[in-house]
Amino acid sequence: MGSVVAMSTETGLDPQDWTAFRTQAHDMLDMAIDQMAGAADRPWQAAPHDLQERFAIGSTAPNTNLLERIQSDVLPYHSGNIHPRFWGWVQGTGLASDLIAVMAAAATNENMGGRDHGGIYMERAVIDWTRQKMGFPETASGVCVTGTSQATVIAFQAARQRVLSSVRHAGQGDARLTAYAPVGVHNATLKALQLLGIGTDNLRLVPLSDGKLDADVLRDLVANDRADGALPFLLVGNAGSVDLGLFDDLNQMADLAAQENLWLHVDGAFGAWTRLAEAPWRGLTDGIERADSIALDFHKWMYVGYDCGMVLIRNEDEHRAAFAARPVYLEGTTRGIAGNEPWFCDYGIDLSRGNRAIKVWCALEMFGEAAFASAITDNCRRAAQMAADIRERPRMALGRPVVSNVCTFTANADLPPQAQSELNSNIALTLQENGTAVFSTTRVDGITLLRAAIVNHRTRPHDITFALNAVQALAEA
Repeated sequence: MGSVVAMSTETGLDPQDWTAFRTQAHDMLDMAIDQMAGAADRPWQAAPHDLQERFAIGSTAPNTNLLERIQSDVLPYHSGNIHPRFWGWVQGTGLASDLIAVMAAAATNENMGGRDHGGIYMERAVIDWTRQKMGFPETASGVCVTGTSQATVIAFQAARQRVLSSVRHAGQGDARLTAYAPVGVHNATLKALQLLGIGTDNLRLVPLSDGKLDADVLRDLVANDRADGALPFLLVGNAGSVDLGLFDDLNQMADLAAQENLWLHVDGAFGAWTRLAEAPWRGLTDGIERADSIALDFHKWMYVGYDCGMVLIRNEDEHRAAFAARPVYLEGTTRGIAGNEPWFCDYGIDLSRGNRAIKVWCALEMFGEAAFASAITDNCRRAAQMAADIRERPRMALGRPVVSNVCTFTANADLPPQAQSELNSNIALTLQENGTAVFSTTRVDGITLLRAAIVNHRTRPHDITFALNAVQALAEA
């Protein structure tokens, strides 16, 4: 690897020697491929104490060897999710196709807010494919976003616009909107209600009964709010709860939303993608096609690189009404670059947007839909394998039955609750630090448990056994 290529004296920001730059870029590509191909040998490791100082801007001259710095300071200290035994949080692994996608995106540098260029057509194709997988009608719309947190804000604004048609200009005024969600709803819902000025005090958490939303409690809450002068407007369902991987009965929730005249939003950040899985896991999201909106991520259970999410909204008119705003300098034309309606800036928060869709498009073109269906199904099988293995080990015990891809357990159920919590927490940290596996922790019935959330296409059966052997060894020690 040679030094950084000299920049053009004419602009200062283009290589002076494109041939030399080509060699450097090829070297970087080789390093990136090595990183991915050798992911099993590259677990998370703690960053050295002086890493931030090394990254200080201006600490080195422009002719410093950039690739050597990337190799020594960037590639070793990743967040761990490329490794096949990373199950701590719901983070996708990234794909080899991302390397091709980001190079193409960098070379074209398209602003996906609108206008007439190839990336716009690509994003529409990705939205249309996703719409079909989720069972939404042709009248639905969507937009690629940073992730489910942003998608949730967009969906809730459309829901609010439905009941308060003048909200964009007059604000909420004296209207007090109320929303409803099962206990355990993701924090994205809370943040969205806060950001929109609705407030989490106006979120009603509904208990479950036999694994389903308690319909009688929901009806009572809605009736009481209406009697108190509030305006109920939103019901949120889970397609894959973050802690335990649980799924609401979405057909039941769709029925309730219709009966109570509520907008049904489904948080499908990772779990929506069971629509691609084999039985029985595919059935977990039956009813998602009846929602008014869905928030989902491609960078979780579709494995593509960060960041890439999407919001889908059943009624395009309602979606557009919540966001469309075009000042004169952004007026469309019938010819030229400013043609090609609609523009994506009319369907969300961003005017300046990168081409996120290209990562999804490249992945599906390179591997095919069936490969993703197989990987998602296999992740559920690995969680089931983990649960079965835990049941066979003395003193280990499951926290809850495995429903999809999340497994929670304790390393020693014979200990008192506090001792269990301390042991499980220590095991999680020890295995992270020694590079064996990444579990996170959660609390169930007051006990801190080990938690594996498997959205990792590199995980194999032997990884499950290896990790559980390490857990058992630490528990016995």
